[in-house]
Amino acid sequence: MDSDYIYHVTTQKKWGEALALGQYEADSLASEGFMHCSTEAQVPGVLERYYQGQSGLVILKIIKEKVERPLIFELAGSINEVFPHIHGALNLDAVIEVTPLNSK
Repeated sequence: MDSDYIYHVTTQKKWGEALALGQYEADSLASEGFMHCSTEAQVPGVLERYYQGQSGLVILKIIKEKVERPLIFELAGSINEVFPHIHGALNLDAVIEVTPLNSK
């Protein structure tokens, strides 16, 4: 069931670095204190708002129950929608799928 998963968009380069380090940290973890994620239904809007024209992107499919850091659903006031945020580094064993995204 989709509600068992959350999704995170990143670059192939950042994902490669995560594999070498043994954990994944988005840039927003340092700047905002959490990593932005989405439900499956939210992914198209996130791609449209923040990633238009970018290439080399991948989407991580993450098992919510396996995330070892706090996973909190919080309101994004700018669009009045609740999004999942991971408050800490992502353990790699929570990621079950990495899908390359085609740039348009």
